[in-house]
Amino acid sequence: MDSPSPSRRVVITGLGVVTSLGHDVDTFWSSLIAGRGGIHRITLFDPTNFASQIGAEVRDWDAAKHMDPKEVRRNDRYTHFGFVAAKQAVRDAGLDPVTENGDRIGVIIGSGIGGMWTYESQLKVLAERGPRKVSPFTIPSLIGNMCAGLVAIELGARGPSFGLVSACASGSHALGEAAHAIRRGDVDVMVAGGSEAAITPFAYASFCSMKAMSTRNDAPDKACRPFDRGRDGFIMGEGAGVLVLESLEHAQARGARIYCELAGYAATSDAYHITSPDPEGRGLSLAMTRALASARVAPEEIDYINAHGTSTPYNDKFETLAVKKVFGEHARKLAISSTKSMTGHLLGAAGGIESVICAKTIQTGRIAPTINLDDPDPDCDLDYVPNVAREVKVRTVLSNNLGFGGQNAAVVFRAM
Repeated sequence: MDSPSPSRRVVITGLGVVTSLGHDVDTFWSSLIAGRGGIHRITLFDPTNFASQIGAEVRDWDAAKHMDPKEVRRNDRYTHFGFVAAKQAVRDAGLDPVTENGDRIGVIIGSGIGGMWTYESQLKVLAERGPRKVSPFTIPSLIGNMCAGLVAIELGARGPSFGLVSACASGSHALGEAAHAIRRGDVDVMVAGGSEAAITPFAYASFCSMKAMSTRNDAPDKACRPFDRGRDGFIMGEGAGVLVLESLEHAQARGARIYCELAGYAATSDAYHITSPDPEGRGLSLAMTRALASARVAPEEIDYINAHGTSTPYNDKFETLAVKKVFGEHARKLAISSTKSMTGHLLGAAGGIESVICAKTIQTGRIAPTINLDDPDPDCDLDYVPNVAREVKVRTVLSNNLGFGGQNAAVVFRAM
């Protein structure tokens, strides 16, 4: 067993995704680099009466092709996505749960909302058919830790296993806290990320009532426009991004392929407003500064930032301000992109998906673009890699994610 040490290095050895751009990492990555958007008119329900009628759905999806049909029926769509992405990541890592010590493996999979489809469908059953017809699987299906629980059962992972909820920062927080567990010596391996399936009538009605979502319904492929003057709100996405994290010693001992190191992480709070980010960018600035310090990386060493970049008027402006505060003159030398322009905003799964993107960026030396950036906002005046992917040597990457409640997460990835 590796000896516990706060200086243990944490590496990424496995990647898994389910998204609107593909149900596996290779398909997903090819679509991103091609600048292909995954946003269309919603088909999961009739959106006619909703202000926003578009989203980044996972299409042509049959969970029963990837997991036990009984478990499909007993679990929510968000659990299906996370479970399948986790299996991909474990397979990609070449990790054999049979030969591994399950006491030294843990699972943290975040979700901002959890089993929303179950919640809505069973409320309808209650209203129309009465309490005796509500499924006995309702509670275990809708709660936000069930994806992590099911993955732990599948892997025989008896280390720390739980869900994590911090709105749109959930996936990034899950990865950061998983890395802490490895550094403390609690475990050798963590399966971590985020999953979300909130393209539902109630979720859409709620977000539309906040006027948070884009209403560019006539041009779905052009609707998500981070840092563009014409942006008018975020577009909901769904899916999952899950990674395998290991101590460097454990990965080396079993001869694992290593994508990169998860070198630093920080979590902060704006302590400002329940939904609006701090207009001074103080909480996010602090998160980025602390993440860099955690990684022992100077600001000028960062090559690329995968931005939160939600395509909302406030976020993109304030995130730009925060980047300038932290990086100074180096901010204008950084490549920055919002891949949400293609994936939509996956809420609690965003950090998982975008961490996969960071790992692939380091591995391939290719930066996915911010598409639909045709008329840059004067307040957003940095290099957002507009519309076309870029090939450049990338060694150190920062990923940001923010959530309602003023919760911020920043994660640093570094080439080995």
